[in-house]
Amino acid sequence: MNTPVTTTVPLETPIKRGEQTITELTVRKPSAGELRGCSLMDLMRMEVTALHTVLPRITTPTLTQHDVSQMDPADLTQLATTVSNFLLPKAAKGEEFPTESKTPSPTLQ
Repeated sequence: MNTPVTTTVPLETPIKRGEQTITELTVRKPSAGELRGCSLMDLMRMEVTALHTVLPRITTPTLTQHDVSQMDPADLTQLATTVSNFLLPKAAKGEEFPTESKTPSPTLQ
């Protein structure tokens, strides 16, 4: 079983819910199903409406849409960057893919 990819994001402005104060969020890389109803381009452009849909599906503790609406813009930007980074392929992030042996191929004479 694959371990989910997560990132912990500290919040500049904590979220208050009654007696609870949230100072950091864990964001999990979304599966394709968790992206339903959203345009990938909207998420890559950090569109707030798309973030309102996706963030409640992939955060721990779970954000509500109201939480997202009331969030400090700096925190929302930080979360949007995290989500958009999850959508990039490894090659776009400069990560190496495992490669086969670099043995030179024989040349034809």
